[in-house]
Amino acid sequence: MKLKRSFYLRPTLEVARDLLGKYLVHQTADKIYEGKIIETEAYVGPEDLACHAARGRTKRNEMMFGKGGFAYVYFIYGMYYCLNLTTEKEGFPAAVLIRALDYPKAHGPGRLCREFKITREAHNGLDLTGNVLWVEDRGEKPEIQSGKRIGVAYAGHCADWPWRFFVSDVARPSRP
Repeated sequence: MKLKRSFYLRPTLEVARDLLGKYLVHQTADKIYEGKIIETEAYVGPEDLACHAARGRTKRNEMMFGKGGFAYVYFIYGMYYCLNLTTEKEGFPAAVLIRALDYPKAHGPGRLCREFKITREAHNGLDLTGNVLWVEDRGEKPEIQSGKRIGVAYAGHCADWPWRFFVSDVARPSRP
């Protein structure tokens, strides 16, 4: 069952945990991509120094300030797209980064977008309750662990927050 808007309008940390075991689906003109979400990271508000909103509202992070249930896709390291799902109420910048899927070559946010053909130009701002990019609940309830977020050492004390969530039987954390 496709997730409804109300799923995304909840606190970001809850959404990040509850996305584990759900399926990301991307329908293109010639293929449907589907993969189980096995790792996420939460980014919550301007006080979270690892969050793109910590430096204020910009053209790049504009989607984070919308209401929950939309795709926020950004470009990083001059080579990768990263997919985030917006959360909470309109005006409060928060999102969940999808770090890894149980899908070949989708173990890392950049690899995931490459394998699923997700780009900023085509997918940033897409409604996740629509028919191009969405998340489905197929009734799986995995055991979950948490740890520090990856690659956010610049965020000072916020880097130590255990806001990365992953399925317990995942052998290794994802790469960038």
